[in-house]
Amino acid sequence: MGGGFFLSRALDKSQENQIVEDTERYREVRTKLWLDKSQIKHFPTEIPVDATGVRFVYSPGYMQGGNVLQLRMKQPQSKIATLVKQYRQTAKYKFRGGDTNEHINKPNGVPTTFFHTSDDTTDKSFPFNYEILVLGADDKGSKDFQWNHGDSYGVAINPQSSEIIYWAEAW
Repeated sequence: MGGGFFLSRALDKSQENQIVEDTERYREVRTKLWLDKSQIKHFPTEIPVDATGVRFVYSPGYMQGGNVLQLRMKQPQSKIATLVKQYRQTAKYKFRGGDTNEHINKPNGVPTTFFHTSDDTTDKSFPFNYEILVLGADDKGSKDFQWNHGDSYGVAINPQSSEIIYWAEAW
């Protein structure tokens, strides 16, 4: 009896592989769909009322694919300045521009994220004016295959454009 349920769920992938970009679903994703709350505790509980240019991406992953959560927004310059100071102090790793493939290949590098909420549909790297601040990264791979599984989370901040991108990834 139970096997039939799991088999039908295994065959119905329509709900599992959908990318959510509707900002109206942000709270639902943050509170109900993202399982490890420690990876997203730095995200705002709600999209701030003074946020503009809001972009949101959530992908629950599929089979070996990873989960991705990214919230991009512009905030007043004074808020961004405060957030830059706060996150620089708590960041475990810091990068300028680039993407996860570049960051992991640096000395003592770790995986980060791609610019999933970018306006550019072809280039998913952060421009150099973004500071990528990794707040946490956990390698759950093996000694022989590091970072095969794991998670990382943090923020990417562009003080010039007064923009912050909150991100979390688990694979």
